[in-house]
Parts: sequence; structure tokens; C-alpha cells
Amino acid sequence: MRCLDTYALVEIHDENPRFLPFLEKDFIIPSLTMAEFYGIIFRRYNEQTANYLLKKFQPFIMEVSFDIILKSVKYRCLNKIRNISFFDAVGYTFAKENNMTFVTGDQAFKDIGGVEFIK
Repeated sequence: MRCLDTYALVEIHDENPRFLPFLEKDFIIPSLTMAEFYGIIFRRYNEQTANYLLKKFQPFIMEVSFDIILKSVKYRCLNKIRNISFFDAVGYTFAKENNMTFVTGDQAFKDIGGVEFIK
């Protein structure tokens, strides 16, 4: 099972051929990752497009527990040198805690275990 981050969702939306195959595999989107993606699409396009994509991805969204949020804050603080965003820390921690592979193209996660880095 794979956990898609915001970077991967944007690349899928933009029809990047390196990311499109993930739609044919089992994947999950953490709720906070979907919220960040929603915001990006809202700013880039409009509310109608953001709502459309939210509905499209709704079956793949899993709620993030408060425990994972706290672990994410700790992870981000302990890895400050990598300059990881809060949303990315949540996605990575969520994936790790649920034995999933974290899919991203974000340089901050290059060479980290449990990550499928695609550029």
C-alpha cells in the first residue's frame, strides 16, 4: 500500500506520466494531505475544481489521528535540517505508522527509508 503526498497528487493532477501509474495501485491519502492539496487547487483554479477533486479522491482519504499529528511535530523538529513542511511530516509519519510506502518527489525525502522518491 502506498501513501501519496501532496507533491504526488499535484503531479497526478498535472498528468505527469511518472506519477499516473499510482492511480492503478492501492493508495491512501491522509486527510491533512488532502486538505493541503485542496488548498493548492483552490488557489490555482477555483472552489468548483477543488470540490470536484475532493469528491474524486474521497474514497482514498483516511483520517489522521492526533497521536500521528504529535509524532509528526516531533519528527519535523528532530529533522529541522531537512526543512520538511508540517503537511509532509504528517504524510510521512502517517505512512510509517501504517506500514505504507510514502510516495513523493520532494527533495527533503530523498534517501529516506520507506519513501518511494520519484522525480
